[in-house]
Amino acid sequence: MAPTQVSTQTTANTAQLNGGFGQVVLATLASTVGFWAWMIIAPLQNLYSQQMGLNQGEVSLLLAMPVLVGALGRIVVGALTDRLGGRKVFAFVLLAGVPPLLLVALAGSIHSYPLLLVAAFLLGIPGTIFAAGIPFASAWFAPARRGFANGVFGMGMIGTAVAAFFTPRLLRWIGYWPTHLLVAVLMVAMAVLVWVVMRDSPVWTPSRQPLIPKVLGALKLPVTWQMAFLYAIVFGGFVAFSTYLPKYLMTIYPSEVDPVGAGTRTAMFAVAAVIARPIGGVLADKLGPKLVSLVSLAGIVATAYIVGQQPPEGIVTGAVFLFMAAAMGLGMGGVFAWVGPSTPPDKVGAVTGVVAAAGGLGGYFPPLVMGLTYHTETNSYWLGLWLLVIVGAVALVVAGMLRDARARK
Repeated sequence: MAPTQVSTQTTANTAQLNGGFGQVVLATLASTVGFWAWMIIAPLQNLYSQQMGLNQGEVSLLLAMPVLVGALGRIVVGALTDRLGGRKVFAFVLLAGVPPLLLVALAGSIHSYPLLLVAAFLLGIPGTIFAAGIPFASAWFAPARRGFANGVFGMGMIGTAVAAFFTPRLLRWIGYWPTHLLVAVLMVAMAVLVWVVMRDSPVWTPSRQPLIPKVLGALKLPVTWQMAFLYAIVFGGFVAFSTYLPKYLMTIYPSEVDPVGAGTRTAMFAVAAVIARPIGGVLADKLGPKLVSLVSLAGIVATAYIVGQQPPEGIVTGAVFLFMAAAMGLGMGGVFAWVGPSTPPDKVGAVTGVVAAAGGLGGYFPPLVMGLTYHTETNSYWLGLWLLVIVGAVALVVAGMLRDARARK
């Protein structure tokens, strides 16, 4: 290892001991709030469906809209983080997400589906927060520990569980408008906390490369496309089920699952993925990201097949969804541990943005496909689930053909 590399790694280790873990935890909390705002429509989709008389396709489109901007916007946010640093980008994304959240509340209160679609589209802004966290967390840790760092930050996905569990309950306890106002206040408060407390890693240096050439440069790297495809399966699947699972459960098991129960089950799904994600990162550091990704994809294929058989509601169904979520969480940790050591340091943010965008887009299409392939006569989503099995199997083959990557110790 060259002297300059030794010096850089030593500095990174010192930065970690001087508060790196605390900074990543703060970024995780900020991401949790952003994810709650991003996913706030899904737990209330049954309310909107009843009030506005929406059909399967209209509900699916509504659930998919926040994911679109949350996906594509990550390309820009990732590149901006390379240029401006995590502190500024985190604060900006949180504040920029407040107006769309309030617009969602307004559209729902006046029962306007077109306005709700526009608001849902803009609500993707807080979903872009993830692309700021990966380069921010990576800069605080030495290469051999970045799988762990990214896994810890990835636990901010628990915001989807918070949204699924608390949003329908808050709706009962305090009402529709107060629920949205509470989340908006949390976003503003977190933005202020980030601005005051958060600081970028001492080893981070801003990239002066213009945004468009930087993104184009990331798109020229084979690793960008490889990791984007894999992440579209593991994270895209997580996002898709986090948004559509309440609808799925209440459609397939209408007599057994109510909105609160569906929210609880979705929260458990998200928690399982959140717990598995840092485990996937740590295992990737130790065993290599390729092995972790292969295990993840195999688990997704197997559980999607079982769900496609539409087993009776109960312990089996719950366990299968939890195993599916855990497999997705492992894969998320594994894939992003693969990105770092395979990417030039000055392009980590841009590549992260593209890969994260692919993950978001992977979550955009499944709800639409599920809505389009729903079979009314059999009350089944079997075709959409079989498509997941097929795509997951293709990803398993692709991952098996790629070269493993290990962070330098």
